[in-house]
Amino acid sequence: MNELSYWLLRCENSLITLVGTAGGEIFPHGLAADLGKPGQALLVGQWQGVPCYAAETDRLPETIPCELTPLRRIFNLAGAEAFALAGRAMQLLDWQRNHRYCGCCSIATERKPEEFAMVCPGCGLHYYPRLSPAVMVLVIRDNQLLLARSPHFVPGIYSALAGFVEAGETLEQCAAREVREEVGVEITNLRYFHSQSWPFPNSLMLAFFADYAGGTLRLDPTEIEAADWFPLDALPQLPGQLSIARRLIDEGCRMIRLEPRA
Repeated sequence: MNELSYWLLRCENSLITLVGTAGGEIFPHGLAADLGKPGQALLVGQWQGVPCYAAETDRLPETIPCELTPLRRIFNLAGAEAFALAGRAMQLLDWQRNHRYCGCCSIATERKPEEFAMVCPGCGLHYYPRLSPAVMVLVIRDNQLLLARSPHFVPGIYSALAGFVEAGETLEQCAAREVREEVGVEITNLRYFHSQSWPFPNSLMLAFFADYAGGTLRLDPTEIEAADWFPLDALPQLPGQLSIARRLIDEGCRMIRLEPRA
């Protein structure tokens, strides 16, 4: 790593960013020695055509004016590409930190150089970065959207329904189960929209549209604080552009306006 590189350095669960970022310059740039020679650095991709490494550190660089920035703020500071790279770095750092020892025989693991895998030299077990698939569903009934809020949401925010895929379950089964469990209604005509890597901490969000097929709203109070059918001219406060949820809802609105339902 004796080359000029960009660095995604995690300190106190935030990323170190340059003070007064402008023109896409958000991550520190320099030699490893300029950044305190961080150990166990991972090559996580490129930023502006230059190699980008991720590593843990316990202090800010002394030679570069920097500050700590929460991962979510990267999107507003530098856009979707920077957020995606930062999210990848955070997930890989979690993987490296959480698999220092084998969960089967407790021996210290070793990094496999040609891929992202931590390997136990004792039993040979491989540990790859964890990925947790989750399904998000926007349910449509006539010209209305079914939106809900979790007790964990920012006050006032409503979004599409979502939940993690369980072992032995297809995406389609997960979508139907989550909607049924959370709000008590049935769905049909499931259509894929898009996916998004969601590094809080290691999710892959798979977003779908679905049509209402029956049932009345019956909320699971442990998961859902409030839910309702909203017409397009009376939508509640929605998530920001960071999450795929907003793009899913915006596209649902566009579809209804283009093809009004009876």
